[in-house]
Amino acid sequence: MPTPHSLYDQALTEHGYAPDPAQATAVAALQTCFEALEQGRTTRGLYLWGPVGRGKTWLMDVFHRCLDIPARRQHFHHFMAWVHQRLFQLNGTADPLTALARELAGQIRVLCFDELFVSDIGDAIILGRLFQVLFDQGVVIVATSNQPPEQLYRDGFNRERFLPAIAAIERHMQVLAVAGDQDHRLHPGQVRQRYWVATAGSAGALEQVFHSLSHENVTTEPLSVGSRQIQVIRRSDQVIWCRFSQLCEQPLAATEFMALCDRYQAILLQDVPALGGQQRAGRIARGTEDAAARVEAGDRELPMLSPKDDAVRRFIALVDECYDRRVALYVEAQVPLDELYTQGYLAFAYQRTLSRLREMQLQRFG
Repeated sequence: MPTPHSLYDQALTEHGYAPDPAQATAVAALQTCFEALEQGRTTRGLYLWGPVGRGKTWLMDVFHRCLDIPARRQHFHHFMAWVHQRLFQLNGTADPLTALARELAGQIRVLCFDELFVSDIGDAIILGRLFQVLFDQGVVIVATSNQPPEQLYRDGFNRERFLPAIAAIERHMQVLAVAGDQDHRLHPGQVRQRYWVATAGSAGALEQVFHSLSHENVTTEPLSVGSRQIQVIRRSDQVIWCRFSQLCEQPLAATEFMALCDRYQAILLQDVPALGGQQRAGRIARGTEDAAARVEAGDRELPMLSPKDDAVRRFIALVDECYDRRVALYVEAQVPLDELYTQGYLAFAYQRTLSRLREMQLQRFG
């Protein structure tokens, strides 16, 4: 039976992976957790955090592959979409959140989250109780994040309602920094260009890309996704081609981006502007419209936002979904990739997006 330790050693000796002391420490902790689970013993989960490109997702996936007990592995966006849907279905139940957590605990022993990042007051309130009930029911959680637990939902509205979730994480999960010197995403690979800077007066690159990837049923008709109508430049059975304004400046939710990745092998995004800009006093950046009600700030000082930060949140969600599902994302923008978002309130969150866009220039995507 493969173990986290054996698969990590195999990656080093047979597949050319670079040794990394921080990864080795994480593997040792994952191995201990794995052995306890396989032997039916009580164990804490793991919270792996650190900068982008340090192999956190890969390490969690290695752990998940080895498990021979009921386990569920999901991107955090997908998990929260499922939670919101299930809570709606349980409407009328005396305590729907507890019912959901107990139902989930009856199905799995281990829950693996990728990219735990909380930016929505609705999610923060739900997670405060959900994590505690899951832990009480004996579910072991293994998660990755770019932030340590104490920085999750930092400066968020009503953050005190998320503090119980942080306390539960620190009590029931071993927190480990995976913060080695290497960005493992930058190791050489076969390059395939998927990002272009538009040149005034010349034909865009995406026209040729669309024709090379599309085989049948090409149309300019809008696409219906749930209750939304998405305008397109063109679409076929294989590919959808949209302007940035059509996908990221409309009130689309993460579930719409999930639906696009369910349906299409490639997404083409045109007319992407420079996304940064001078920050100004603003309201809470809403990002993807996931049914959390708009809240009033009261006496709280709102963050300084750039004019396009709502659209940037949707762009981040779109890139995350394409990356997680290995859907090829082709982008034509007004500025080079490294200049797309250089400063602003979302600069920290965008670092992961930039790293993923760089990695998407490799052949293995799409």
